[in-house]
Amino acid sequence: MELKINYQYTYFIHPFVIKDGKYQKYLLKLLTDKKCSLKVFQKEKDLKLYQYFLPKVRDFLFSSFSYGNSKLKKLEELPMETRVAILAKNPCNIFEYSLEKDIQGKLNQKSGIFFDIQKIEIICFNTGICFLAIKTNLEEYQDFSNILNFNYKFRDINHELAKLENYDNIHIQTDRFSDIETFQELIRSITTSNVEANKLDIDTERFLTYSYVCIDQEAWNSDKNFDEIQYQFMKYVRILPADNSRDYEYEKIETFSKWKYVKLGLTKLGMMLFSSSKDMNNYTILPEEYENQYFYTYLFNVYKKIYLKKIECELKNNKKIKEARKKFVTFTKNLWIQEITQDETGTLLNQKLQEVLEIDQLYLLIKSKYDILYKEFNIEKNKASIIVITIILIISLIFNILNYIALMSQ
Repeated sequence: MELKINYQYTYFIHPFVIKDGKYQKYLLKLLTDKKCSLKVFQKEKDLKLYQYFLPKVRDFLFSSFSYGNSKLKKLEELPMETRVAILAKNPCNIFEYSLEKDIQGKLNQKSGIFFDIQKIEIICFNTGICFLAIKTNLEEYQDFSNILNFNYKFRDINHELAKLENYDNIHIQTDRFSDIETFQELIRSITTSNVEANKLDIDTERFLTYSYVCIDQEAWNSDKNFDEIQYQFMKYVRILPADNSRDYEYEKIETFSKWKYVKLGLTKLGMMLFSSSKDMNNYTILPEEYENQYFYTYLFNVYKKIYLKKIECELKNNKKIKEARKKFVTFTKNLWIQEITQDETGTLLNQKLQEVLEIDQLYLLIKSKYDILYKEFNIEKNKASIIVITIILIISLIFNILNYIALMSQ
């Protein structure tokens, strides 16, 4: 029996990296774009998000929480260059990108799946690491197979081979995006060049996938066990099409759940939440929490991984070693050793993400390189000190000998 959908949405996330020294210029580009606006978080409006994150991480991710109406007004009245310079000092700035019209797309002309792009955000860290996040949802379609096929196809829509003539007839039918190539142009216009991302071995052609689905309770309830539909969940988490017939018996993925009738699956490719409408919470409260608190928990961990890769890359460059060492120490003090939340589920999720994304392994690898470089630096420093002391002693000895000769000649 085909699973039916009660509620769903999917974020497709594209990481990109701004070249060192060009971050302020990129912020200026966004601020002067009429379709872009700075997203301002407010304690009253975003109270759950404010309460979820502990102060240090909250200040890191959401600097605008400290903006009052007067401060925001003063910021907007400043000259553009001054405004950019102030924002560039924030660890993170988030922008909303407004499309001229609502987008309705179609996958496959004959039996296409219509979807909306509800929201586009650009999350910018002052390290130059940024993310383009595109929120989509299907319309009118209630079959779970459509979710599987849509996620599977859309995540590769930015691939260089995703052309109308050779990529499964994907069309985005709207006045603004007449085909895939114009959609790709929008992505390129926002994310600029892939050169810096490629240096860090970041996949820029495949989106990370962050998805939420609530299926109808007929398939999963107190009488119908999750095991009966587990193979559907596995396809969902692996981002596979509906007709995929892979044997999942021996496959393991990181899953956990702290809610009733909910399974959360984590892979290096994304984070997927699968739930049943048997619990009303799964289509009322949880979708909003997953889109905010847990979304930024996920994004924060992806950021940490990319930033560590950036530090690792800089440690290989003799000209950047000294600065990279400073960045690693700062990262350790300000982010690595910090708790992000006191929320039980959020704490567990953060731990699981660090494991799945192999952030702990990457950190330890860089730390070992840092320790070696630190020892080498101290050895060289000690050598230099010994040489200086030796020279001083020789000069002192010569000076004493000359004084002794002078005294003896008197």
